[in-house]
Amino acid sequence: MRLSLPKSLNGFLLLGMAIIAVPLLAAIINATFQIRQLTTFSQLLVQESVQTTRLSQDMFGQIASLERAARLYQVLGDASVLATFREHDERLATTVATLRGQVNSAEAQQAIADFAAAQRNVRAAVGTGRSSNSAPASSNAAVAGAAAADAELAALSARAARISTLINEQIDTELASLEAQTGAARRQLFLEASLLLPLLLLAVLAFAFGLGRPLRQLDRAITELGGGNFVNPIAVRGPVDLQRLGIQLEWLRNRLFELAQERNRFLRHMSHELKTPLANIREGTELLMDGAVGPLESGQREVAAILQDNGIKLQRLIENLLSFSAWQSNSLKLELSEFRLRPLIKQVLENQQLTLVSQRVRLDVQIDELTLQADRGKLRLILENLLSNAIKYSPRGGVIYLHARGDGAQLVLDIADAGPGIPEDDRAHIFDAFYTGRSPGGRVKGTGIGLSVVHEFVGVHQGTIELMDGQYPGAHFRMHMPLRGQATPETRAETDVNAVTARRKAHAA
Repeated sequence: MRLSLPKSLNGFLLLGMAIIAVPLLAAIINATFQIRQLTTFSQLLVQESVQTTRLSQDMFGQIASLERAARLYQVLGDASVLATFREHDERLATTVATLRGQVNSAEAQQAIADFAAAQRNVRAAVGTGRSSNSAPASSNAAVAGAAAADAELAALSARAARISTLINEQIDTELASLEAQTGAARRQLFLEASLLLPLLLLAVLAFAFGLGRPLRQLDRAITELGGGNFVNPIAVRGPVDLQRLGIQLEWLRNRLFELAQERNRFLRHMSHELKTPLANIREGTELLMDGAVGPLESGQREVAAILQDNGIKLQRLIENLLSFSAWQSNSLKLELSEFRLRPLIKQVLENQQLTLVSQRVRLDVQIDELTLQADRGKLRLILENLLSNAIKYSPRGGVIYLHARGDGAQLVLDIADAGPGIPEDDRAHIFDAFYTGRSPGGRVKGTGIGLSVVHEFVGVHQGTIELMDGQYPGAHFRMHMPLRGQATPETRAETDVNAVTARRKAHAA
């Protein structure tokens, strides 16, 4: 016979509840039955013990009354006293008969029979000692009858003491039996609990295996979708309900992937459409700057420089749009090389020199002499985007702060401006792709991918970037990045291939 897990989530939950509830219910029913048995037995034991003890006490009291009546009759010989004796004798016989039904051992039954025989002897001895219908007997006969009656009364008391002892022993035996039954019930309940624990562990493992794995698959799939990773197919194995949810997530992944491709195609087409007129504008501006249509006055040259500067900005934005999909696909690869930081920052500043001059922005640059092992191209794009962002939001005549220092094995880079800063509402989204936020009036609004690329490239270098407060008046970004990065397996493989190719070329030369 082959057992299989339920195919639906409800069936799986019902099976788990059955695995847990059925043994637990059986254990509870058994425990209730055991407790009821012990309770009934203890109640009967208490009732019988109390009743037997009361009958035993009544027996001793009636024996004392019987003995007094017998001795009084031997002295007085009065018929009323004899009647009283017989009345006590009947009560004692009734008590002993009731007591016979309370005892269950053969020895106690025999002791009660011996007591009844002794009681008959007492009755006979008292009856023969005197007669109320005749003259008093001789003194010798009276003395002999009294002696016989005393002997039988003493024997009766001894038989009563024996019965009392046997009754106490019976009560002790029954108490010991109750204690033994209690211990057996306790051991049985402990054994059932010990057997129930593996079943509970089995149910937990079944839940963990049957639900934990598909839930982890769903969690991983949702995390990848939220992070913009639409490459890995989503397949959930488990109950039908969770599989159906996995199918819906796979449909959502495909739909998001299609939308991302459509967006990238749109950006590429629009960027290509914009490049042609922009190239004409730049060529015309350069012709004006070169004096192809005649010399320019200082004011005209300044206007042409502004046109050229903004043309360069627009070209950079379009190139960013064209490279966005390439950045997304290649962002996880690092091409590590060793280089000095100062020349790289100097190159970035020279590329932005025209914009800095036109904006009349001053620089506060403090760069330590540091040597990095990182992806030079990605670090250059990080610096260009951060510097371009600072220039765009700096007021005319403002100051841009660019500081870099080493902190142990970490590079600490600060870029800040003297602009209005980033509003609180925009801070949670500044590193999101295509989020532009507010743009100062009169400036070209960006594509919203600069800071997202910065965040992505810093992360792939195992670094962090955050927005700081308090030290500078405007926006202040601080980046932490290892001075010596570690290549991924893909990067190491590409580096090895490039090194082999270079050695082959060297040998051929």
